[in-house]
Amino acid sequence: MAVGETVQLAPRDPDPDASYRWRVQSAPVGSRLELGDEPVLDFTPDAAGKYVVELDAPDGAHELTLRVFQGDKVPVGGGTGSSGMSGSSGFQSGSAAPPNRSGGVSGSGSTGGSDGGGGGGRPRVQLHGSVEGDHLVVNADPQPNPESDTDREDLVVEFLVDDRDDVDESDVEISGWELRVPLSAVGDRLRVHAVALADSYSVPDSVEFTRDAMSDGGERASARTSSELASDGGSDSVESEAGRAKPDGGSEVESVSAPDEDAVTVSRPNDPPEWAKEVTLYEIYVRGFASDDDEAETTFEALEKRLDYLAELGVDCLWLTPVLQNDHAPHGYNIVDFYEIAADLGSREDYEAFVEAAHDRGMKVLFDLVLNHSARDHPFFRDAYENPDSEYYGWYDWQENGEPETYFDWEFIANFDYTTLEVRRHLLDAVDRWFEIADGFRCDMAWAVPDTFWQEVRDRVKSRDPEFLLLDETIPYVADFHNGMFDMHFDTTLYFTMRQVGRGHEPAEAVLDAVDQRAEVGFPPHAAFMLYVENHDETRYIVECGDDAAMAAAGALFTLPGVPMLYGGQELGQRGRRDALAWDHAREDIREHYERLIDVRNETPALGYDGAFRRIDYDADTEKAVAFAREGPEETYVCALNFGEEAATVTVDGLSVDSTDVVTGEDVAAADGLRVESVAVLRVE
Repeated sequence: MAVGETVQLAPRDPDPDASYRWRVQSAPVGSRLELGDEPVLDFTPDAAGKYVVELDAPDGAHELTLRVFQGDKVPVGGGTGSSGMSGSSGFQSGSAAPPNRSGGVSGSGSTGGSDGGGGGGRPRVQLHGSVEGDHLVVNADPQPNPESDTDREDLVVEFLVDDRDDVDESDVEISGWELRVPLSAVGDRLRVHAVALADSYSVPDSVEFTRDAMSDGGERASARTSSELASDGGSDSVESEAGRAKPDGGSEVESVSAPDEDAVTVSRPNDPPEWAKEVTLYEIYVRGFASDDDEAETTFEALEKRLDYLAELGVDCLWLTPVLQNDHAPHGYNIVDFYEIAADLGSREDYEAFVEAAHDRGMKVLFDLVLNHSARDHPFFRDAYENPDSEYYGWYDWQENGEPETYFDWEFIANFDYTTLEVRRHLLDAVDRWFEIADGFRCDMAWAVPDTFWQEVRDRVKSRDPEFLLLDETIPYVADFHNGMFDMHFDTTLYFTMRQVGRGHEPAEAVLDAVDQRAEVGFPPHAAFMLYVENHDETRYIVECGDDAAMAAAGALFTLPGVPMLYGGQELGQRGRRDALAWDHAREDIREHYERLIDVRNETPALGYDGAFRRIDYDADTEKAVAFAREGPEETYVCALNFGEEAATVTVDGLSVDSTDVVTGEDVAAADGLRVESVAVLRVE
């Protein structure tokens, strides 16, 4: 963080009945910072340097290290910040800011353009670990902001060795962009973090080395979880909030033999889980998706009967809108009980049966996690409303007029107060309960929950399952949310741009600008994005933009870099946002279009997570068409999209392509170029 920024400090896994007290143990020269007596408080440093703060807790003293840069290093929009404060975050419901237009969000890297700090833009960094002889080595790959005139050679990389791993500072050798530590100086684990520095600081990245010593019996001893390791020394680090990865986990991992015959696993904990990189996501609006089934005893049974259809379509990850007990609103986001399945949907056993059936078909299931607020019908809120003596009064944020804080004038919810330990305990226990029967969390209104709480949630779930996915809904997106919080992000900028292109307000080439903006606002190269053009909050794309643009938008989801997501009925030509799906009126042409696109992406590595994206020289006879390249390990493809009503003619300069479209199998060669109806994917010869 930087001087002038604020981060919320709180005890992890708190006991609401216990006493906690923070103090500054050490601070930079010139700091006069003192901390209050509250167990949860805001830390706002007043000088650059390294702070160590100490928390007195029932189980002893815990230390937290914070590296603070000068105030002029603050990225545009602020750094990690203290999100989750009512009224300080968010842009608007169901939309996103266009490229280079800032929304009022906490955190950095939201759609605020690239002008960070002194104007050069926020740099990026990616770390890679290896074992070289008897040393553990971390090499940094820093990159200047794409809009910056800073030379890469002028970037500075600052490393931070995780203070939980008890490595003597004298054993750490740093030379430029490389850090080396003798293997003999490392115990079971070494975690190294780093930022790139230019006009502002980058989103941190991390590398982790885990060593499993040989036991007398000749088998590898099991590595301890991150929570076990943290409890050993009672310390923590702001820049080391990611859970550890296992050799078959989702992070980039490599197992190597060290000279002393110990096995060392090298992992990158900020990479998304491996399974999540190549899936096709599908959002199910639970009270509308299968409401036509009059024979099913429960909603979950009706949903389960549709799984074969989804499997045939090619879907392999499901996001269900909230399934917890809620108020009258059918969308389910106004929760009245964070521990019980909604009675109108079925029981917990019914939900578990649905998840098991999805797993049997090779599908993952995401649980919609709503942590910012409760419904006003929640019994705790009803007890607290206009009753300051209620034991739950401190659970909520209140306005001066006695009404609860909320966002966007939503009248049926009330925001939680995360400075209250009882709130944190209640919600952490809910996380534990639903983690057991999910493969990931889709985190609702992630920007409205304190960053450090998400870091705790991440460590909590990743220590038990490194493959667990954390997907944030943050509008606009926030680059710092990739620092030990979330694996994947809603690409809100691309969503907004696709709407603008579909309505004819922007040329098709704007979708390339939207992809480029990820780097411009500071997302690291390994960040993953969920691509979407509609969800339960949005007017259907086909209604707003028309059939032709909708077919091109479908092509964009499966050819641009990211993980595609469909909203239930999108592939059927559904026109109602939250209506019961009109299965009997499904448009076969649209469904077949999506089936082909899913197949092509699954069969073409260049279109996947690891495929490179680059602009190419092209000409088109309409600004509604655009072309770009995707590059894989063995093949390169040119992808062309046409959002217009008439077929477009596209020519590609400097590349020779096979004119057979791999989506349709048809030859799209024309006398004056390539004929593109909606989408074409062509192999470069």
